[in-house]
Amino acid sequence: MNQSDNKSISSTTKLVILILVFAALSYLSSLYFDFLWFKSVDYQQVFTTILFNKIIIYASVFIIVFLLFFFNLKLAKNHLSNDEDDRGYETDEGGDIIYLNVDKTPWKQFLDSPAVIWIFLAVSIMAALLISSMAADNWLVFQQYFNRVAMGTTDPIFNRDISFYFFDLTFYHLVYGILMSTLVLLTIAITVVYLLNVNSAVLLGNWLEFSFAKGHLAVLIATIFGLKAWGYRLNAFDILFSPTGIVYGATYSDIHARLLAFKVLLAVSLVIAAIILANIFIKRLNWILYGIGAWVAIAIVLGGIYPTLVQKLVVQPNEFNREETYIENAIAYTRQAYSLDQATNKEFKIDYNLDIKAPEHQDTLNNIRLWDWQPLQTTYRNLQQLRPYYVFNDVDIDRYTIDGRYRQVMLSAREIDQEELPEKAKTWINQRLMYTHGYGIVMSPVTEIAEEGFPQFFVQDIPPQFTTDLKVTRPEIYFGEKTNTYVMVNTNQQEFDYPLGNENIYSTYKGKGGIAIDNYPRRVLFSWVLRDYKMLLSSVINNNSQLLVNRNIEQRVQKIAPYLAFDHDPYMVVDKKGNLFWMLDAYTVSSKYPYSQPFDNYNNNYIRNSVKVTCNAYTGDMKFYVADDSDPIIKTYAKIFPGIYKPLSEMPKDLYAHVRYPEDIFSVQAEMYQTFHMTDPWVFYNKEDLWVIPNEIVDDKPQKVDPYYIVMRLPDENKAEYVLMIPFTPKSRPNMVAWMCMRMDNEQYGNMMVYDFPKQATIYGPEQIEARITQNTEIAQQITLWDQRGARIYRGNLLVIPMGNSILYVEPLYLQADNGKIPELKRVIAGFDKKIVMESTLDQALIKLFGEGRPDVPETSDKPVTVEPAADITLQELAEQARLYYDQAEQRLKDGDWAGYGESLQELNKVLSQLEETVIQ
Repeated sequence: MNQSDNKSISSTTKLVILILVFAALSYLSSLYFDFLWFKSVDYQQVFTTILFNKIIIYASVFIIVFLLFFFNLKLAKNHLSNDEDDRGYETDEGGDIIYLNVDKTPWKQFLDSPAVIWIFLAVSIMAALLISSMAADNWLVFQQYFNRVAMGTTDPIFNRDISFYFFDLTFYHLVYGILMSTLVLLTIAITVVYLLNVNSAVLLGNWLEFSFAKGHLAVLIATIFGLKAWGYRLNAFDILFSPTGIVYGATYSDIHARLLAFKVLLAVSLVIAAIILANIFIKRLNWILYGIGAWVAIAIVLGGIYPTLVQKLVVQPNEFNREETYIENAIAYTRQAYSLDQATNKEFKIDYNLDIKAPEHQDTLNNIRLWDWQPLQTTYRNLQQLRPYYVFNDVDIDRYTIDGRYRQVMLSAREIDQEELPEKAKTWINQRLMYTHGYGIVMSPVTEIAEEGFPQFFVQDIPPQFTTDLKVTRPEIYFGEKTNTYVMVNTNQQEFDYPLGNENIYSTYKGKGGIAIDNYPRRVLFSWVLRDYKMLLSSVINNNSQLLVNRNIEQRVQKIAPYLAFDHDPYMVVDKKGNLFWMLDAYTVSSKYPYSQPFDNYNNNYIRNSVKVTCNAYTGDMKFYVADDSDPIIKTYAKIFPGIYKPLSEMPKDLYAHVRYPEDIFSVQAEMYQTFHMTDPWVFYNKEDLWVIPNEIVDDKPQKVDPYYIVMRLPDENKAEYVLMIPFTPKSRPNMVAWMCMRMDNEQYGNMMVYDFPKQATIYGPEQIEARITQNTEIAQQITLWDQRGARIYRGNLLVIPMGNSILYVEPLYLQADNGKIPELKRVIAGFDKKIVMESTLDQALIKLFGEGRPDVPETSDKPVTVEPAADITLQELAEQARLYYDQAEQRLKDGDWAGYGESLQELNKVLSQLEETVIQ
């Protein structure tokens, strides 16, 4: 090697070291940045707990694996010369064999050189890095095991507490995987070392004779088989999650065949491990070969063939009797896993003797939701977006006590989306310092309609305007669903607050929700981590400035609790002081609940709505509350992170009043209840009473009915309350068979109710009502007229509303002109018993259904002028009325109001008919 080669190696080494130092500094910078963020939101304990656990596990596993690898590799090297390539030194007759001119192969020379130690060190380090990384990534499994909390319910086969499967079994599988991976990699590495030391004499020699190399490998292989025996023990518990039987979980063939196979294979693996170790001394390699062959044969016969034979010859000829116990297990434990066993079942009697004017029904009637979120979101955007950079990402539904009345409302946050800024306005100043927050909300009642079919606003405009006693005093939204970028506040550059006419109003952030930029080194750090060099050069950033990062509320809470599953729909809440809060629902899930049917592609078969999270839209302050203190998983998390989870009773009352039972978990429960309402094993086995969630028509397409929130008075209750409900129909028939609801007001939160209709009664299901609406001649003619005039029809959600001993059906109808962008709520379709009607308002529809019984019917401002002709009306007066309706129709046609245009034509037709009768007379 010449001098230039040495310089080249030296330069390469320096470059590698430089890259490693650079990577380490980058990682440490990101780590410190994360720490500063956790500290800024008062959750530094979460950061330190996670970091401490990862370091301890990583270091412990790394040291153990490194020592194990290096010791074995060094041991193999030290005994290479003892084997002398495993060549014989005596003939079969006992004579001596002398080898002349024995040359070492290049590989042998390499193995004998001092440099091989460095290779062994590198291999040991790489293996240790690989295994320790896998262990550290699963730090939570370790903590769950050491902080586990019992559930108090045992499985029906092994009589273990359910928490054993949540925590212990998961931990044991992880440890098993770490140990097996380590042993397999180590055995491969040692085998390679010994193979590099062999020549053709060894390959052609007597493999039945033992040497140190074979003894070394024998110990490793025996350890693998011993560990495999433990794996079979763990596999025995896993039969409780078998997906192959008549139900999910262990069935007859699992218990009487597969469980037996695991027990036998466990014993065989231990015997083989003992034989391998014994052969170090008795040197009978053929015993090992026979043992391994027997293990393979038993695995094939008992693990595959025997269970199949048991299933075909024993189970199938008498399936129900063999599987009855396991069907009972599946029913009971699936109902437990989804809290279906907590449901209260009642009969809902039907007589259709509904007194619509009774006081107990008024809260329900006054809160029937006519606005669907999809068309309402479009309306909000067109009427209240005000500037292109404002967005309404979603429309939420909630209930408030407004002007002393319990009201269901729709509301949406007006967030800022920097992607919607004009291209020329997407400057660093605008995106990082000025356009930092959204502004205010829009709120409207679910059942009221203003002029031209638009919503009646409770809160609207910028600055917020109010028509009720509900007020918003802190409308700025710095943290939301669309705040996906970081910004800097409290700089010398004022922030854009909101537009006011042709001017802009500016403001300065007064919260403490960011990381302080209180010195230049931090600016350097933030600039490096965020890859934003302009932060270094900006003259408007000062020592009072703050950096707001992780502003998307879903990402924000997931950073604190990444082990929770979050509901898809965060919703906005206004507290009594006028502050805006986001409410998020979080779930604990597991795939280790024995016998429970999975609900997703990850085989998760247990779910609880265990956590409620609040996030202040201005400060970003987050609070986590335990909503289900019976859940062992959240109890375990509370032990791992003490002080993070608070009792739900500590949530401020004005926020607690808006706690909702979330749709995601309710949808899962409803889906499971379709099958697991059947508690009789024979009925379940024959699938005699399967239910389905029916279809409805939304827009012009069929889709499953989604769960919907509604204010209603449940049977035998003395006041209306907020519930989430869904109807069921039998699988083979469209009539309704039951409805499920989840209560959520005050102490009733989480109480599931299921109301079954009488078996002898025929109750129209949503699909039947939709079909009757489609077939109704009057409705069909009106829709055809609108279609001919170029209006687009949007059919809203069909609401099934239990009321008294009756069912009321309500479906809104929206119109949107081809040249218009705003859907208008123009008709309300209502159904009761065998009658379907369509009118301009819900009140008019109810009057048509029930007669003049609906109190306090408000007049709508967009109702066309109707003049009933008197008995002695003159031709001139009729002509004037005809001209009035004609002019009215022309004006509505120009305005794109196709619904009003059709109404005016109908009135004109009535006047013309009267004119004809007068002329004929």
